[in-house]
Formats: sequence, C-alpha cells, structure tokens
Amino acid sequence: MRVVIVDDEKLARSLLFEYLQKHSDVEIVGECANGLEAVKAVTEQKPDLIFLDIQMPRLDGFEVLDLVGHDVNVVFVTAYDKYALRAFDVHAVDYLLKPFSAERLAEALDHARAKIARGERPPVSKLTADARPPGAKVERILIRDGPQVHVISVAKIDYIEAQDDYVAYRSEGKQYLKQQTLNEVEATLDNTRFVRIHRSYILNVDRLTKLELYAKDSHAAILRDGTRLPVSRTGYSRLSALL
Repeated sequence: MRVVIVDDEKLARSLLFEYLQKHSDVEIVGECANGLEAVKAVTEQKPDLIFLDIQMPRLDGFEVLDLVGHDVNVVFVTAYDKYALRAFDVHAVDYLLKPFSAERLAEALDHARAKIARGERPPVSKLTADARPPGAKVERILIRDGPQVHVISVAKIDYIEAQDDYVAYRSEGKQYLKQQTLNEVEATLDNTRFVRIHRSYILNVDRLTKLELYAKDSHAAILRDGTRLPVSRTGYSRLSALL
C-alpha cells in the first residue's frame, strides 16, 4: 500500500511516519508539509492512500483534493468539527482525531486495506461538499494548469460558462478551464451574488449593466465590458427576483 503523508506540522508528520513504518505492507512514497507539495506528490506518485490534514495554510485539505482532480482514498488527520466528521463517516476511508494512538492508526489502515481490496474510491467532490459547514460558500477558486495553480477570488469572476465536460471561469479578460459541472459550481457559490441565467451560464450580478430584450421572451445580459450573455426564461425570473 503506497501512502502519502500530508501535514503542515513536522511533529505530526514524524509521528505518522513512525507509526506507519511498523506496518510491513506500507510504503511511504511522499511526505508533504503543505498543500502544494501534496498536489505534486499525489499527481506524480499516484498513492493508494493519503493521510491528509485539513487545516493547513495556503491550501487546506479540501482544496488539495479538489486540485488532485480524481477520486482517491483518504484518511483525514484532523481536529475538525462534528459536521465534517459526519461527512467523513460516509465518504472517507476513516479519520484520525489528533492526538491519536498507534492502535487507532492501525484500525484506520485496516479500513483502508478493505476498501482498496474492494476497489472502492470515494467521490471527492461529494466528500468535500458534504464536509463543509452548512451554508458555507467558497471565496476563491483554485484551478490547476499543468504545474501552475491559479487562485481566483470569486469577487473577480465575471461569469462562468459550461463547455462540454469543463467549465470556463472568465475573470479580468482571461479564461480558466476546470473539469467539473456547472451544477457543482453553482452549489458552491453565494446565490445572492451569482445567478444561473441560462443552462450554460452563471453570472456575477455585480458585472451586469443592463438587461436587453431582443425577441419575444428572450433577453440578453449586457456586462460592463460589453459581453452579451443569453438569459433564459427561468434565468430571467431568477435575475429579476434578485435585482
């Protein structure tokens, strides 16, 4: 079982390393002190299991999973709140509450072995969505572009467009592609700031300058930079209710 350890605290990493070395079937292929290192290690090493801290500077554990971009078995190592722990019960291999014993780690490894043997991989998008506190909305979007990670404040997003299996975030004259659905994006955004105006578009209402009627029951949203976006009947109702 190939394992990557991710924790910003050196003492915590050392303890995990010590406990894991006692298990002959475990090979530690990566030890990471922050989220960016973790994304690189998981992408390159493709481990069977990640021991992942949640509360880290720069990138938290959920953002690491988001950037990894595929479903992966994970044991969370955390002192996180009860709401998140309920989500871990459903979707994660296991979670370890700090401080934990060697015996508790061994139990988590047993759970991991069983899931890996069955070929199970939890849905990362579902896990991260369910683990966030109720009503919590993202304030930044992270998009991986090869070795680079773009961090976009949601306040700087003009609109979001569905493009096949991807969505395109339009911000400050640039486009950033990310593999996800528009429904997934919509669920993470503040619905007092972002409105689904069409099956293919979500608009930041701060960018809207006017609504234009161009045919019977057909409208267009005109943005500050002159961009025109189609507005469906349902989208028009949503936008009117917000404005």
